[in-house]
Amino acid sequence: MKEFLVVLTTTVPEDTDPAEVDRRRAAESVRAGELAATGHLFRLWRPVGELRSVGVWRANDEADLRDNVLGTLPLWPWMTAEITALQAHPNDPGHTTTHGEDR
Repeated sequence: MKEFLVVLTTTVPEDTDPAEVDRRRAAESVRAGELAATGHLFRLWRPVGELRSVGVWRANDEADLRDNVLGTLPLWPWMTAEITALQAHPNDPGHTTTHGEDR
């Protein structure tokens, strides 16, 4: 799977019933756990004092990410997403080598 840096901003429509917001947030937590278990959600952060999330997500390509990963989130209809495809950097300290070769 390819990796993507994703910034998600959720804006709940003003006329939304608070019970619906609570229901979706609870379901979002469950779905995020499922996506983490399948390797699609790798890391997720919330910048201090902000109502957005920054994460590393994995999918086959951007269409797969939008349609089959992010699109399955209960809050997705209320989200905007900034998606950046990532590739390995040769100086990444977490980069592993194979067969003892240099990066």
